[in-house]
Amino acid sequence: MFRIAMTLAAAALTLTPLCAAAWETPQRGSDLRTHLMDAMRPHAEWVLGAPVAFVVSDLRVDGNVAFASLHPVRPGGREITASEIPQRPGWDNPFDWDGVDIQTLYLRSGDTWVAVHHAMGATDVWWADPQFCPTWGAVIPEVC
Repeated sequence: MFRIAMTLAAAALTLTPLCAAAWETPQRGSDLRTHLMDAMRPHAEWVLGAPVAFVVSDLRVDGNVAFASLHPVRPGGREITASEIPQRPGWDNPFDWDGVDIQTLYLRSGDTWVAVHHAMGATDVWWADPQFCPTWGAVIPEVC
């Protein structure tokens, strides 16, 4: 059931009419895209072990806010396996949830992008919470 909800949410994110979108998608290799990935990387590496690269499913920026849906992999594109995740007391393995995919809400603070809210292996569309709409509504309009 949760996978269906996530699939529907992902479809809604990709099917938003372009004319209604005020946000932009930073180009691969751009400084903006690099800064956004670098803001999320330490969080992903803490859970998954280093090094981590990202396959970008969705990336939206509007002014000082951004949203990303990311699939972490090892550099070169190799999938991360459950057996290589660091085992820490009190920490769950993301493969016990709904996988390693990450959704992130970012804010720019001066010249720095900060991954303010994020979840790995989410089993719901947590960013659809109305509390996020006043700040991030421009990059998640289909849920606000």
